[in-house]
Amino acid sequence: MIEVHLGDITRLNVDVIVNAANTRLLGGGGVDGAIHRAAGPKLLRACRDLGGCPVGEVRATGAFSIPVKRIYHTVGPVWRGGRLGESELLASCYSHCLTLARRENMRSIAFPAISCGIYDYPPRLAVEIAVRQVQSHLEGEGEPRSIVFCCFDRKIAELYHAQLDTHVRR
Repeated sequence: MIEVHLGDITRLNVDVIVNAANTRLLGGGGVDGAIHRAAGPKLLRACRDLGGCPVGEVRATGAFSIPVKRIYHTVGPVWRGGRLGESELLASCYSHCLTLARRENMRSIAFPAISCGIYDYPPRLAVEIAVRQVQSHLEGEGEPRSIVFCCFDRKIAELYHAQLDTHVRR
């Protein structure tokens, strides 16, 4: 099942929330800052121990004060016009998170709109990549069974709804 939720990712009832992190994993603005604030100072210590994360990959931590099992930290690409492999790197974020969730037997995962904030990825293109990667993963692997695209912005939520209505059979 794929759904779109408008609201705070830290308040969802899922097994895993995905953090749109920076390469240092030390907190920041937007979703990253909200997750760090909600999880508390232990998250920062856990992220320091990881030593960072390359663009397109994922690292996992506990969730501390957030009532989920895990936080997956993935680093999306900064948009530089689309000719520097940005789409492949963004797709890799989703793919790595979904693969890790399957390996860890997580049943549900919530994604923010990775790279759509300060990283300036065009939302329409990012949403197409996200939906395509999730749909492909579900067709091939089937797990996790529940995937939520959590949006803080109504316009991006509408893009997800439109993309899902067009390309995903519910």
